[in-house]
Amino acid sequence: MKLRKLLLAAQLVIAFVCFLAVGQAQAPSQTVVGGVASTEKPYSVRQKTFDIVWRTVKDKHFDPTLGGTDWDKVRQQYEPRLAELNSDAELYKLLQQMLGELKQSHFNIVPPEAIIADNTAEPPNGSIGVDVRIIDGQAVIVRVEAGSPAEQAGLRPGFIVKQVGDAKVEQIMVQPGKGELSEKIRLLHSTRRVMRELNGEPGSSVKLTFLNGKDQLQSATVVRAKLKGELSPRLGNFPPQYTELEWKRLPGNIGYIRFNIFTTPISEKIRAALNELRDAEGIVIDLRGNPGGVAGIATGIASRLSDKSGLLGTMKMRSSELKFAIFPQQNAYLGPVAILIDGLSASTSEVFSSGMQELGRAVVIGEASAGACLPSIFEKLPTGALFQFAIADFKTPKGILVEGRGVTPDFDVRWNRASLLAGRDAQLETAIERLAQSRKRERAIK
Repeated sequence: MKLRKLLLAAQLVIAFVCFLAVGQAQAPSQTVVGGVASTEKPYSVRQKTFDIVWRTVKDKHFDPTLGGTDWDKVRQQYEPRLAELNSDAELYKLLQQMLGELKQSHFNIVPPEAIIADNTAEPPNGSIGVDVRIIDGQAVIVRVEAGSPAEQAGLRPGFIVKQVGDAKVEQIMVQPGKGELSEKIRLLHSTRRVMRELNGEPGSSVKLTFLNGKDQLQSATVVRAKLKGELSPRLGNFPPQYTELEWKRLPGNIGYIRFNIFTTPISEKIRAALNELRDAEGIVIDLRGNPGGVAGIATGIASRLSDKSGLLGTMKMRSSELKFAIFPQQNAYLGPVAILIDGLSASTSEVFSSGMQELGRAVVIGEASAGACLPSIFEKLPTGALFQFAIADFKTPKGILVEGRGVTPDFDVRWNRASLLAGRDAQLETAIERLAQSRKRERAIK
């Protein structure tokens, strides 16, 4: 029964490091247990929390050898430091450092203050309406939402963010050579740190210093707006997530679908979008920046894009495995499909894009993905925090391990500041071109 529940949870949730950040320190005199103040002494609760995290990895990691990591020695190294902690926030940092010894994704501590308490609560943050990527060591704006505070403040794709408030971007980013992070994961963490500084409470303001298209230094104070979209329902301990999806027709009757995370509200929206785009010459699915989410959503989307049964891949646990099967749906869209990915596309985004690529159902365009692709579940800790831990690895239909490697695009097209400043999206342009060529070949064969 326990294994069955574990399998079900693994089917539902493949989440990513969007939950990595450790929040602000809690008052050291109070420890939260399930959202209620505990009468136990903080040290006792922290010791219990440490024990649970360490033991969970020891007993439930999909690889009994933990990739060669001496987990008993890790405990000996970290446990004595518990006595030095003054707050739960320091505990979370310690646990995150300990989990970092595994050198794998999907082992994270989510502090209580980062968890939305119920499905009706508003997300505790707002946005200025931009996406940023680290290009040649610079924080470059790659997308500005139409009508957003950022657009109204004059920010444009291609502008370089130099300072957020009093903090220079170089101080915010993770520096090369720090810890055991791969370059891909370092850039991912750096990008998320910058985005975290840009975003905040709705109605609050942030001062940005940036280089414009002429490399002139400018500044603007931008008021953050409430996030749009909807909050997904909670799935077990997987917290509700802010969810948005957009779709439209591009010139040449090319369909375009972009969504920010794989959650249950996406399923019906994708179905509706594909129905509306049934006569499109091709469809672009934009997963750039998408950190993953609910694994079952990926197989559902793939099933609406195929007339054949198949697999997106297989997850393997200690003693069993689970296949991500797709089953063709009625009125599936069978035209050419292109998938856009970049270094922030992770987890379920990698399951979907690698599987569709190997099935020959889609062409993948952009930059290599994050290589953070391990099925995981969430467990509540005595302090009220969540512990995300991987329970399996994931391999593509051809047996390729995605973790640490990422998905290699069929056409490597990098983010480019010059193109962005010119108002061009080189990755999307390539996708449209490939879809048009594919349609042309199909018609020639007929």
